[in-house]
Amino acid sequence: MFLLLAGLVAGGVNAVAGGGSLLVFPALLAVGFPPLAANVTNSVAQWPGYVGMVAGNRTELRGQRRRIVLTSIVAVVGSAVGCVLLLTLPGAVFDAVVPILVLLASVLLGLSPWIKRWIGAPEAGSPDRTAVLLPAVFLAAVYGGYFGGALGVILVATLSLCAHDTLVRLNALKGLLSLVIASVTVAVFAFGAPVNWLAVALLAPTTLVGGFLGARVARRLPEDVLRWSVVVLGIAVGIYLLVT
Repeated sequence: MFLLLAGLVAGGVNAVAGGGSLLVFPALLAVGFPPLAANVTNSVAQWPGYVGMVAGNRTELRGQRRRIVLTSIVAVVGSAVGCVLLLTLPGAVFDAVVPILVLLASVLLGLSPWIKRWIGAPEAGSPDRTAVLLPAVFLAAVYGGYFGGALGVILVATLSLCAHDTLVRLNALKGLLSLVIASVTVAVFAFGAPVNWLAVALLAPTTLVGGFLGARVARRLPEDVLRWSVVVLGIAVGIYLLVT
């Protein structure tokens, strides 16, 4: 029951703000999983939740074909790199910078309206800053393949600064990119990592339901409320990672 509830809440939080996987990760540790097994099991179990997010955000994804194709390509490559790093490098090497990345992404998202005015943000529908967007998504995908906690916070902060569109539509794209990254991790971890498939079977259905319901909530939130929901959660997650 504990894991089922964690999966449901995590799916909803991922859809609204991002960072829901950090609810499942400590839940798996609490029931006795070693860190590596908890990390890879968590990554695989989140996949259905991202499917639910995409299903709930179909309307907001329309008209983003070029952006989706370009960012998805770099997301596939980046997440594959992240998976390889997880399976070959000591965890402390990358984990040391995870809290900093999450906190920085949260602050950038909170300041994004002012940053956009400072750098001269065009109206929604204007060309994206593709030369910055694609490398940034690549790095976010590397992070997602390696750890993935608060990936949604990092992605939506990156998209809000580099892609010119409403935050609701960019939040939908965040969900799709999260699904792309998770699909790569599932493919890699299924054959090369200690995934606990019983835990996945318990978590997967609830993350799917939570992701679908959370997407329905996110699409109705005012943009400022959505932004600050992500910022607050991201800061909380970053602090949690610093002290654990």
